[in-house]
Amino acid sequence: MPMAAIAQEQKPADESKLETVNVVSTALEANPNAEPGVPYKAKYSGDERHKRALADTAQNIQVLTKAQIEDSGYTDLREILDAQPGITLGTGENGNAFGDRYIIRGQEARSDVFVDGLRDPGMTIRESFATEQVEISKGPNSSFAGRGTSGGAVNSVTKQATTDYSYTRLSTGFGTDKHTRLTLDTNQVVNEDLAVRANLLYGYEEVPDRAPTDRERKGLALSGFWTPTDDLDITLDYYGLDADDNPDMGGFLVGALPNRKPAKNVPVYAQKQDFLSSDVDIFTARLRYQFDQDTRITNLTRFGQADNGYVTTGARSGTFGRNDPNAGASTITLSTHNGWQEVDYFVNQTNLHLDRVIGGLKHEFIFGLEYSKHSVLNGVYNITNSGQNCITGNTATSNNAWCATDASGAEVNGLNTLMNRRISKGDWDIDWNVKTVSLSAMDTVDLTDKWTAFAGLRWDRYDYDTTAISRGVSTDYAYSDSLWNGHLGLTYKFRPDANIYISYATASDINGGESDVGSSCGYGGICVDNANGVEIADSKPEKTQSIELGTKWNLMGEKLLLSAALFQITKSDVMESAPSGSGYESTGALNTGKNRVRGLELALTGMITPKLTGQAGVAFMKSKILESNVAANEGKVLSNFADNTAFLQLKYQATDKFSFGGAAKYEGKKYAGQPDSAAGFDDQGRYSQPIPSYTVLDLFATYRINKNMDVRLNVGNVTDKDYYVAGYRSGSFLYKGDARNARVTLNYDF
Repeated sequence: MPMAAIAQEQKPADESKLETVNVVSTALEANPNAEPGVPYKAKYSGDERHKRALADTAQNIQVLTKAQIEDSGYTDLREILDAQPGITLGTGENGNAFGDRYIIRGQEARSDVFVDGLRDPGMTIRESFATEQVEISKGPNSSFAGRGTSGGAVNSVTKQATTDYSYTRLSTGFGTDKHTRLTLDTNQVVNEDLAVRANLLYGYEEVPDRAPTDRERKGLALSGFWTPTDDLDITLDYYGLDADDNPDMGGFLVGALPNRKPAKNVPVYAQKQDFLSSDVDIFTARLRYQFDQDTRITNLTRFGQADNGYVTTGARSGTFGRNDPNAGASTITLSTHNGWQEVDYFVNQTNLHLDRVIGGLKHEFIFGLEYSKHSVLNGVYNITNSGQNCITGNTATSNNAWCATDASGAEVNGLNTLMNRRISKGDWDIDWNVKTVSLSAMDTVDLTDKWTAFAGLRWDRYDYDTTAISRGVSTDYAYSDSLWNGHLGLTYKFRPDANIYISYATASDINGGESDVGSSCGYGGICVDNANGVEIADSKPEKTQSIELGTKWNLMGEKLLLSAALFQITKSDVMESAPSGSGYESTGALNTGKNRVRGLELALTGMITPKLTGQAGVAFMKSKILESNVAANEGKVLSNFADNTAFLQLKYQATDKFSFGGAAKYEGKKYAGQPDSAAGFDDQGRYSQPIPSYTVLDLFATYRINKNMDVRLNVGNVTDKDYYVAGYRSGSFLYKGDARNARVTLNYDF
C-alpha cells in the first residue's frame, strides 16, 4: 500500500484536536501535600482529619512548605514562626517560661505545638531538618487538639518514607560567624511494598556578632514504610535531636518614660559555663487499614522523652553603690537564671473514617479516641558563683555584685568567666502530670454543589496531679474535670475557584496547664484559693470563643491562593495573678480575667506569574482587657501583642538556572508584661516596657550548576538592623534578633 494511503487510513475520521496535556515534573523530596509545580503552596493539610483541600477549608490555616522554609534560611521553629503575621514571641529561659514562647493572635501557645497531629509537651528547641511543612491553625482549635489552643496551634508535619521513588540529597552549608550546616536526606525503595528514609543533621554557628555565644545541633530522623497487604500500611518513625547552645540573653531596657528604650552597645556577657540544651527522643508508629473505599481506620502511638536544661546570665542597668570607688556611675549588673526538665509522654490516637450516604447526602465522618499521659519533672541547678567585683546599693560595704562594665562604660577584663560558676543538677521541685481521655466526632458534608458544612465536637476528661515543693514544704494539687468544645464551619462556593466561609469555634484550658511554672498563677501555673483553706484548684476552665468570616480564591489553575479573614477571639474566666494587698499574692485569682482580640488577616501563597512565586501575609489586630481583678488593667492591650505584623517572601526564576528573591518581616511596637494580662504600665497609665517595632530584610539567590547540583546564597538581616523580638515584664530581658549574616549552601542530588 502506498505511504499516502497508509497515512490516510491512520488519520482519525474527525478533525477534532486533542486537549493540551500539561506535564508537571516531580521534584525530588516532593511534599505529598503540596500543589504540583508550586513549591511554596500546600494543597492539603498533613492532618488527614481536614477532609477538604486547604482552599476549601472553613478555617484560616497558614502552611509553610519545606521549599519556602529552606529559601528563607531559617532553621529553628522559633525564628520560622517569628516571621509569620499574627504571631509574636515571648521570653523564655526564666523570663516567664522555660522554653520558646509562641503567641498566636494574642494568646499563649507555647504548649500548643504538635508533631503529625499529636501534642508535643516538651518545651524543647525545635529544628526543621526533618520537617515537610509547618501548619499554623489560627483561632481556637480544641475540637482537633484538645485543651489549650486558645489562639491556635502549630503542627509540624515530618518527612516520612515513601515507595514512590528513591533519592538522596546532601546539603553542605558554610558562612559567616563560623556557620556550618550538613544535612542528608535519603529515601530508598527496597521493593514495591517497603521503603526507608533517613535524615541527618549537624549544625554549628556563633550567634551573629555575639560570639562566643553559639548554637549547635545534631539530629537524626528515621522512617520506615511497609504495606504488608493491599489494605494495610505501617509507618515507624524515630526522631532524635541534641541541641546545645551557649545562649545570648540579649539586651535590656534603660531610661524612663517617655524615653525608655533598648540599651546601646551591650557587651556579650554570657558566661563560659552557660548552656541551653535539649535532648529529644521520639518514637511513633502509624497504622492505617482500609476496610473498603468508604471505611478506614488509623492509629498513631507515640512514646517521647526530652531532657531540657539551662543556666543563663541576665543583665540589667545598674549603679555603683555609695561605698564603691565608682559611686554613682552607671554599670551593667549580671544575674543567674536556671532550670531543668525531664519530659516523658505517651499518646495513642485512633480515628475511624466513615463515608456514608444519609438522606441523599454523603457524610464524611471521623470518630476519634485518644489517650495521653504527659509527665514533666522540673527542677533547678545548684549553682555557686564567686568573684564579685563591685558594690551596688547603699548599705553594702564589700563587693556584692558582678558588674560587666567599669565607670567609663568599658567592658571589664575576663567578662565571660567573671562569675566563676560551678554547676550541678539539683532536686526536682515540680512534678506535673496530666492524664487525658478524649472522644471526638467530626462530619464534613456537601449540602449542595456550592454549600459545604463542617461540624466537630470533642470531650476531654483529664486527671491533673501536680506536686510542688517550696521552701521544703511539699504540696499536692490534684483534681479532675471534663471539657466540651466544638467547631462549626460553613462554606459557600460562589464560583469554581472562590468561596466565602464562616466558622465558630471554642477552646478550653485547664488550671495549671503549663508544665513548667508550678504554682505561679497568672503564668499558666496552678491557681488555688488558699484564703478559704482549699488546696484543690477548684476553678472553672478558661474558655475561648471565636467567630471568623473569610474568603479564599484559588486562582491561576489552583496555583495561587488568596485569602482574607475577619475574626474575633474572646477569652473569659482567665486565671490571673492577684494584685498587691489582696491577700492572694502567692496563690493568684480564679477566673477573674477576660480579654478580646479583633483583627483582619490577608494572605497570598503560590505562583503570581510563571516566573514569580511568593508567600505574603499581613495581620491588623486590636486587643483589649475587658475584665480584670485589677481595675486599672481594663481597657489596656494584652502583653507581648503587636497590633500589626506582616511577612513577604518572593522568588523570581530569572532563567532556567538562576533564581533570586528576598523576604521582609515587620512587627509593630509591643509592650512586655505578664501572659494573658495587660501590658505593664506606670502610675500614669503609660505602657512601661516598650519593645520597638522593626522591619528586617533577607535576600537569597540560587544557581543550578547542573542537573544534580545547585548552590544557594542567603544573606540575613541585610541592613544589619538592631531589633528585639521579645521582652520580659520588667524590661531586664530583651531578646535581640540576629545581626547580619551570610551563608552558602551546596545541594547535591544523587
